[in-house]
Order: sequence, then C-alpha cells, then structure tokens
Amino acid sequence: MQSLLRWSVENSGNSSAPLQRADVDPGLIDYILGKPDAQMMKEAIQIATDPSKDEDTRITALDDLEMLVESIDNANDLKKLNMWEPLHGLLSTASTTDPLKMQTLWVIGTALQNNPAAQLTYLALDPLPVILSSLSPSTNSAKTRSKAMYALSGLLKHNAQAVRQLNATGGWHTFRSALEDSDINVRRKAAFLLNTLLMPTTVETFDAPSRIHTPQRATAPVHPNSHASMASDPESASTTAATMEALQKESKSEGSSLMDALISALADPVPFGPDGEWDKDTEFQENLVRILYTFSVQCGGKFSDAQRHALRGFFGGAERSGDVFGLSREEFSRLKNAIA
Repeated sequence: MQSLLRWSVENSGNSSAPLQRADVDPGLIDYILGKPDAQMMKEAIQIATDPSKDEDTRITALDDLEMLVESIDNANDLKKLNMWEPLHGLLSTASTTDPLKMQTLWVIGTALQNNPAAQLTYLALDPLPVILSSLSPSTNSAKTRSKAMYALSGLLKHNAQAVRQLNATGGWHTFRSALEDSDINVRRKAAFLLNTLLMPTTVETFDAPSRIHTPQRATAPVHPNSHASMASDPESASTTAATMEALQKESKSEGSSLMDALISALADPVPFGPDGEWDKDTEFQENLVRILYTFSVQCGGKFSDAQRHALRGFFGGAERSGDVFGLSREEFSRLKNAIA
C-alpha cells in the first residue's frame, strides 16, 4: 500500500504523459476498488461446484452468490456466464449434500424472482422434476423443502409455459403432499403459491412502477428480462385457467381433487411439527381461505355439493367467533354466499 501511495505522489506533477506503473499487484487494485460482480460470481460457482472443497466453504460461496443475484442484472448474467448448467447440476448430482442442495435452491429461487428471462432460460434445462423431488420429506430436510418451494414459486409465477410443464410432469400432486408437510412453512408457501397461480392476470398487473420496469413509451423496445414482455403478451403470464383445471380435476390415484385436499387441509388438517403436536396455524388457514375466495368469487369457480357442505360446517363454527380468516367483512360475506 505504501509503495502504491509513493508512486502516486511521485507521478502527480504536471507531466502530460504520466508513467505507467507496471509492478502494481492486481490483487491490490481489487482490494481497493473491489472485484467486478461477474468475477465474484464466477469464483463463487467454481468453489461451489468443486468437490475437493469442504462443505462449509462451498456453502459460503453459494451464500455469496445468492446475495449477488439479488440484483436482476447479475441474475441475468448467469446465462451470459454459463452458470445455470452448473447450478442445476448441483441439484441433480447424487453426491450433493442436503445443506448444499438447500443453498443451491436458494440461489436459484432468488435469481428467478420477478425475472421472466431467467425463468425461461432455466426452464429450458427441464428443472421441474429435480425441484419437485426436492420437496419429498423422505430425502430432504424441512429447510431444503422450504427452499424448493421458494425456487418453484420463482419458476412458476406469471409463467404459463412453466405451469404447462408442471401439468405435464404431474407436478400438481406435489402440492397435495405439500399441504400435509410436517413443516408448516412448506404448507404456508404451497398455499400462498397456489393462490398466486390462481389469481387472474391482466395487463394492469404489470403496470405498477413500484414493482416492475416497463417502457414509458409505446414505441420503446420490449426487453425479455422485463415484465413489459408479459404486458405485451398477457397470455404468456396467465396461469389462472391451468390452475383452475388442476384444482377441479379428480386424481385417479387419490379419488379426489386438489380442491378437496385444500378443504380437508382447512377443516381437518394433518397435525404438524416435529412430533405432530400442532394442528392449527392461523397463517396457513388464511392462505387456504384466500384460495377459496379467489376460486369462487374472483374466478367464478363452483364448489361441489360435498365441498359446500364441508365448508359450511367449518365456517359455521368460525362465524360464531367472528373470525374472517384475513378477509375483509365484505369478502367473507361473498365467500359465504358462494358456499350457501
């Protein structure tokens, strides 16, 4: 450092052609100015995918990468730097430990959030089978399952193509299982994601400047890594019809629909917790009731006679306590009319 300062002072005169310092350590420059994000990302993925490194070192590298891809520009650079393939490879490699898988899912989920271009790039790798298998309680910890739902959410939200692939892989069944997961965080996230997929999508969905970037002029170019691409083609972002069909379609193996499973999870939940010591969670209930409202009131869905009977029984008891499950009084009244 002293050497660099001395050279700076010596060459700070009025000379029009300052001497070039040839022996300055590049590492010193990086220390002063900081490495470019792209370089840090490449170094992080190299460490994360190096099996000779100890697990803690690899996890730290992934943690650093996750923070870097919080920036949408850095997330888009994953494609330019050819980093999606090694990231996905970590998930599908048998030797990847549960903590490494959890951290990898976290990176992927963060990179996909509100990023249409990243969604389509990652979707090309056919990631759904691996992500869905990461939700299996038999081989994955609760933390890993929670991050798998986070990554699944990032991939599916406002992405009709991804939801079609979910349907093709039989992935809706995974939601049924997630609604009975022993970890309540997985249940909450599964219900919240289902409602997000069910919500009707309009052009106005992508018009809020606080959430997204869209062109200010009608003639401005539409970039694939902005939600303007979805506003220009709303059908590419609409997941409502596919989710409505999935909720009402009866599973041959289960003999019931996903909507039946949702109502069962609300009215007669499977106990959760390490020892199955709890059977009620307010946030989970509110997420489920919000799905029922979106389905029946906003999307015009119809409950079967058996479903209405079960819901009337559940809400009859709740009504006496004044609970509206996170809905407004008006919304709750409209939901009650839908099950009358």
